[in-house]
Amino acid sequence: MSGIEEITTIQTSLLATPLHHADGMAAYHQVVKELDCYRHLGRIAQNLRQALHPTEVLKQAVEAVRQLLSIDSAVLYRFQTEEDAIAAVEATPHSSVSILFDPVDQATARSLTEIFQHLSLFIIDGNPSEDCPVEIRRLMQQYRAKAALMTVIQWEDNLLGIICAYQIDNTRHWKTFEAEALQQLATEVAIALQQAALYQESKQLNVQVQERTVELKRSLDFESALRRITDKVRDSLDETQILQAAVEELTLGLKLGGCNASLYDWAEGTSTIRYEYIHSIPTYWGRVAQMANFPEAYQQLQQGQYFQFCSLLPNPDRGRVSTLACPIFVDTQSAEGIAQTVLGDLWLIHHEDYIYKEFEIRLVEQVANQCAIAIRQARLYQASQVQVQELEKLNRLKDEFLSTVSHELRTPIANVKMAIKMLRLAPTEEKRNQYLDILDEQSLREANLINDLLEFQRLEGASCPIALQPLRLHPIALQPLQLPEWLLELVAPFQAQFISREQTFSLDLPENLPTLFSDVIILRRILFELLNNACKYTAPGGKICLSVTYDPAEHPAIVFQVGNHAQIPKEELPKVFDKFYRCPNADPWSQGGTGLGLALVDNLVKQLQAAIAVNSHNQWTTFTVKHPMRIE
Repeated sequence: MSGIEEITTIQTSLLATPLHHADGMAAYHQVVKELDCYRHLGRIAQNLRQALHPTEVLKQAVEAVRQLLSIDSAVLYRFQTEEDAIAAVEATPHSSVSILFDPVDQATARSLTEIFQHLSLFIIDGNPSEDCPVEIRRLMQQYRAKAALMTVIQWEDNLLGIICAYQIDNTRHWKTFEAEALQQLATEVAIALQQAALYQESKQLNVQVQERTVELKRSLDFESALRRITDKVRDSLDETQILQAAVEELTLGLKLGGCNASLYDWAEGTSTIRYEYIHSIPTYWGRVAQMANFPEAYQQLQQGQYFQFCSLLPNPDRGRVSTLACPIFVDTQSAEGIAQTVLGDLWLIHHEDYIYKEFEIRLVEQVANQCAIAIRQARLYQASQVQVQELEKLNRLKDEFLSTVSHELRTPIANVKMAIKMLRLAPTEEKRNQYLDILDEQSLREANLINDLLEFQRLEGASCPIALQPLRLHPIALQPLQLPEWLLELVAPFQAQFISREQTFSLDLPENLPTLFSDVIILRRILFELLNNACKYTAPGGKICLSVTYDPAEHPAIVFQVGNHAQIPKEELPKVFDKFYRCPNADPWSQGGTGLGLALVDNLVKQLQAAIAVNSHNQWTTFTVKHPMRIE
């Protein structure tokens, strides 16, 4: 019978009771008392069902028992399992004894479970009798109770707890309605506990849903940020723009204090900050770090491993900050065919108490991976552009060479043919000798041109891989040279040219020059080409000078200088040793040439392990050859 049905029954009985009889008055007062009890119980039930947490239900329950039954103390034992019970809540305003949160030993808890499975209500008016279970007596002894009313809190055969109403000051004769009210209250507590448990479960599920929603949103934001960064870095073929896009997006997206990107120079062993985006910390842009000085950091990065830390000692510029370092590299799993090579790193800076979350680390790793791929693409593109430019240059030089060579080869042949034709028609011996001289001169010009081409092919072949070498250079044959006598012999053939071109030549030789050990053929060719070049490009009345000096420095050397009155534009100087190159407007007399002479000189100088340089200013151009001293 529910509490409302019992109240209705009591009210009906009350109306049917004769009020003039003494027993009726007693019965009337009893009924009124019961009615108040059940009304109070109804209010308690409503309050219990409004409680949304099990602890609150239990607190209200024990206080309700104490007030409902007007007792000294009420205790509610909460059963977690059949062998695990604890005094969860108590209401003992008149007692100094408290057992709140005291655990019940397993044996007692197991016995109580068995006892209350057979008997759900214990009514003890005074001292417990001998047949009262010892566990019940122990519970009363804990509070020194002289009377007790105990009932079980049960839900679908599951023991949830025990409610104990104790009378401590004196014994008490428990009324039937009090026992029934306690049992009814236990039922309401069981219902309230289940409702609170369901509410907590739903609340927990709601929290899980919210967490899942946050995680899902975070994942979507992660994917969006990664896609945005990927699009930016993949759309650029400039390393600076790639790093700029990455560090800006990471700083703003993760609300960092700053982020910087470094690139490694493995040859120098350095890491240089190439781009940085700073929100609230001092900049380190352009700072160069020697990786060997920080092995604890760069050893992990060079192995493709990230790490995060907070320095124990404050940074002199940034104070104490939380740092995440991630390498910029491409592994073979994410980019097939690309070797795992670390190109640089990303450093993320946050406040000192910040711990980088797993999804943030994954994002940074993905961004670093995309940066590595983009940087590789940019470098391949730059390399391909250099190759394209070099191919275009070679193609242009080839065209110029073919045009020049074809003209240079045809001109002597045309002159030879014309001389032969005129030779046949020559009326006198003098004319025939004149045409024979032309034949000799043009044949020599053709032979020199062909020799230049063959010599250049021989020198170029020496620098090719062995498998591609059509010819091999002969080893250097060192011979002692007495430079004064040898140089006089070298310049003798040029005297006629100097006179015919009205040029002034001077040879400057200091006394006591040491003996030079060199390859005579190669050195002769070098100086011959330089003197011939000076003679060709010096105007009538100009000066040509060959000087020799001895430099007894740390690496002793003989220095040859060939100078002439001519001016080469500053922007053209770096090109004079290029193959097939001819300085524009530098040959006003149209003497011709293939542009191979100085290229040959440059290769021959390298064969001697010497060095050559050129400078031109104040209408004077000087070629300087520094020949190292050797011992045979």
